Amino acid sequence: MSGPDERHTDTRTDTTDTAGTTGTTTPPLRIVLADDERMVRTALRAILGAEPDMEVVGEAATGAEAVPMVRELRPDIVLMDVRMPEIDGIRATEQVLAGMAEPPRIIVVTTFENDAYVYDALRAGASGFLLKRSGAEDLVQAVRMVARSDSLLFPAAVRELAARYAGARTARETARALRARLSDREADVLRLMTKGLTNAEIADRLTVGPATVKTHVAGVLAKLGVRDRTQAVITAYESGFVRPG
Repeated sequence: MSGPDERHTDTRTDTTDTAGTTGTTTPPLRIVLADDERMVRTALRAILGAEPDMEVVGEAATGAEAVPMVRELRPDIVLMDVRMPEIDGIRATEQVLAGMAEPPRIIVVTTFENDAYVYDALRAGASGFLLKRSGAEDLVQAVRMVARSDSLLFPAAVRELAARYAGARTARETARALRARLSDREADVLRLMTKGLTNAEIADRLTVGPATVKTHVAGVLAKLGVRDRTQAVITAYESGFVRPG
């Protein structure tokens, strides 16, 4: 996650590398698993726990359990089953994001990628989604990508979801209003973000430095009032700023 985080600074430890110089290690990503199937949680814990830069710090069997657990443990990432008893992943995502000053990034876990529930979870603030049939490598890569937040997770699938469901949702603002809030370069950056380009790819496309792109992305997110690229893309589609196809 971008910016300093007190959860991280407390756990940093000094280490000595092979050259004998002293450095600072980056603490592992703290992850909470929320899924009503014990076998799924066990599998996720085994895969993620085997990674040196990841640590599963909690498990919840329902959305009702997940919300207070996330608020207490303050993880970096939550893997949230989209369909759970008591409180589903959509409502749990909304409650987590509404109740924390520095909420984690949420990846919803689903069986069907084109499900309206998935789109609603992304619209509620989830940073991406992951299919339950995904392999271990895809799972690990997805967690790292969402934590890094410099690219869109499964951009083609997100665009397909937006094309299918955005028109059925009430737009938060019109394309004209959205465009008026952005500079010309920010508008260019947002269009490229909706194509799923990373910061480095956008920099190449616009012939600017990566640091410049990072600044423009931050400007887009701030002006749209969203916390990550996924929300920016959904806003762009729902407003009509970009259109399917």
